[in-house]
Amino acid sequence: MKPRITTDVLIVGGGPVGLILAVDLGRRGIRCTLVDKKPAPEFLPKMERCNARTMEIFRRMGLADKVRAAGLPSDVPMDVYVALALNEPPLLRLPYPSVAEARADSAACHDGSMPLEPYQLISQYTLEPLLKAEAEQLASVTVRFECEFLSLSQHAEYVTAAVRASDGAVSEITAHYVVGCDGGSSTVRRQLGIPLRGEGNLLQLCQALYYCPDLVDLLPIGDGPGKGRHYHMADAQSTFLIMQDSTRHWTLHAAVECPEDMAAHFERTVGVPVRYEMLHAGHWKLNLLLAEHYQRGRVFLAGDAVHLVIPTGGLGMNTGVGDAIDLGWKLAAMLRGWGGPNLLASYEIERRQVGDRVLGASRHAWLGRRKWRAQYRPNIREATPEGQSTRDNLARVAEVEQRKSNEMIGAELGYRYVGSPIIWEEPGGPEHLFREYVPTTWPGARLPHVWLENQTAIQDLIGGGYALLRLGGTPADMSGLEGAMRACGAPLQVLTIDGGAARDVYGFDLILLRPDMHVAWRGQTAPPDAHQLVALVTGH
Repeated sequence: MKPRITTDVLIVGGGPVGLILAVDLGRRGIRCTLVDKKPAPEFLPKMERCNARTMEIFRRMGLADKVRAAGLPSDVPMDVYVALALNEPPLLRLPYPSVAEARADSAACHDGSMPLEPYQLISQYTLEPLLKAEAEQLASVTVRFECEFLSLSQHAEYVTAAVRASDGAVSEITAHYVVGCDGGSSTVRRQLGIPLRGEGNLLQLCQALYYCPDLVDLLPIGDGPGKGRHYHMADAQSTFLIMQDSTRHWTLHAAVECPEDMAAHFERTVGVPVRYEMLHAGHWKLNLLLAEHYQRGRVFLAGDAVHLVIPTGGLGMNTGVGDAIDLGWKLAAMLRGWGGPNLLASYEIERRQVGDRVLGASRHAWLGRRKWRAQYRPNIREATPEGQSTRDNLARVAEVEQRKSNEMIGAELGYRYVGSPIIWEEPGGPEHLFREYVPTTWPGARLPHVWLENQTAIQDLIGGGYALLRLGGTPADMSGLEGAMRACGAPLQVLTIDGGAARDVYGFDLILLRPDMHVAWRGQTAPPDAHQLVALVTGH
């Protein structure tokens, strides 16, 4: 006898990926329960930047303004420095626009080459409580911290999970689906017996979080670097300092013997006496690891549970957000009854290839950073011709190689799904680029951002289901596709856009978008068999 279903989707893990999945499902009216063994989100240094793609997703979820209000003020510079210490002349400054400047650039761009939303510096310990509060406001979402996932058993139509509450009581949750968003040491992944493959423990660093309220106001210190977000020290310890969203908290990473050494190392990095409190210090390892599978039966994995990357390029959490958004609408489609079997099968096919590319992008950036750090010599501080030569050479190499960590717009916006069973394939396709973004509507790609004539973003007009864009005054009769969509119960919105730059940028009269705004099909005329197209894109 089938047990009573407790919740439609059980989400294990209350970090950003699990919370975003809960919010996405909740906004679609899907019952979900999120469990996490922590008593509350932790005040620990982890990710510190939502990239452009993540911010576009937050905009579609109605969260972008809240995230920006909670994060780094929009006028703060985002520059990156290489220096010997914060009170010494920088060896290199790489200027990057503040959020306000980036938004102004986007407002003036009409060729689809820029994102609708630029990046936002926000610390994970700020983002998690914000997302948790959003999830808790949704009637169909139950959030249970201090509730530890223990084990699961799969059945043909449901999954049963054992969980333990804070008082030690063990109970069962029965769900149609389970999603493990429980990090690199994922208990769910281990339960499924899915291994991680790749390069593990490439380097071990210490990381420390400091409360240092005066530092940002002191910058520049003497002839040292000015205000920015990242400060890389040209030393033998791979030291780098990161400004957090409050501008009063800072994280320092360095290859030192033990966490207790991080206090003295912070003082050397700053270079002048400053009051501070070290709030946390601990070890972490650099990994490039990818899970062999993202799914087994009715259980799925997302975020760090399936891909562990070096933070170079800032692709870890942001890739997890993409996992959640890809999976959310597909789970909702199955639970609403209109999704076919290929819909859930497409999750691993689509997202694992992205995870693999992200590992490559992260490795590319890390090797670039290693290349300029390899130019370090012990004489780098000497006031000698040899010391000056070392400084000049390191800065010259870093000017090229450090950019690989900070310029990843292609990896953020340009990925497209290849070989997916729910995308109408076209032969060939543009190259996947890490650092450059070339707008395209090739099937599988994200729809490029375009402003319409009244400075309305086309993304803002697109809802949460499928969308058919009719561009350039096309006379094509799409009633067959609309009827086929209605017949299978899939939500479809038709948008007619006659003027503006959209037709010129997109290159096609007709574009069918999935609920995650990736292109499912495009054409100049109506498809010859609308029912076949609809069956494919809905997973049948």
